[in-house]
Amino acid sequence: MKYSVLEVCADCVQSAVNADNAGADRIELCSNLVIGGVTPGMALFKLVKKYTDIKVRVLLRPRYGDYCYNAYEFEQLKEEVQMYRELGADGVVMGILRPDGRLDVERMSELKRLAGNMDTALHRAFDACINPMETMEQAISLGMKTILTGGQCGSAWDGREMLKELYEKSAGRIEILAAGGINVKVMDKLIPLTGITSYHMSGKIEVDSIMTYRKAGSSMGLPERDEYALWQTSEEKVKKAVQVLKNVSIK
Repeated sequence: MKYSVLEVCADCVQSAVNADNAGADRIELCSNLVIGGVTPGMALFKLVKKYTDIKVRVLLRPRYGDYCYNAYEFEQLKEEVQMYRELGADGVVMGILRPDGRLDVERMSELKRLAGNMDTALHRAFDACINPMETMEQAISLGMKTILTGGQCGSAWDGREMLKELYEKSAGRIEILAAGGINVKVMDKLIPLTGITSYHMSGKIEVDSIMTYRKAGSSMGLPERDEYALWQTSEEKVKKAVQVLKNVSIK
């Protein structure tokens, strides 16, 4: 069988448990998935490790927005790498760009050094870089294990041609982990088109809050979001994706 990976992005314990039960290979643990994910807290990490047996990589993103960080944010990233290494994370998912859109190799090298033996992945900062092929070669030179990417598009399907090129030019030197709108239908099309068999999905569904009293006009979050409609990873969606990858074989 061809090597395959299904990674699930989860921002709560229940989603991590659902992904584990469904047979996912690993979790990318974050908080606030509604804004694309930021660094999770220590308590969340400890509880996910307590209630699951799945591999956990931790997203390191100090804030919402671009990937060009000031000195304080870089110091925070260094502290977080060390903290999650000491806590026993399997890996960290990180990325820093320079103002000109190139990978900040110097700072990334420092984070890689601090990560020690943990897996290191370049997150979707890759999709905002100016030269994806150069950035891929830099990530390989740094010894990173994975690039998480939608092919420089919001969705993997829209970025399918770039994903195919990245997979071919990577030549097995780094894992190309396709992300953005991943579901069974998209995977069925991308696998034969790109050759990629590593996928990243949230598998999210909306779950109604258990609140019976609902105060109108009290929202303190994103104005377009219903605070009583919660996101959670669907065990069924992950199971279906796992089955797709089980059926992948070398032609």
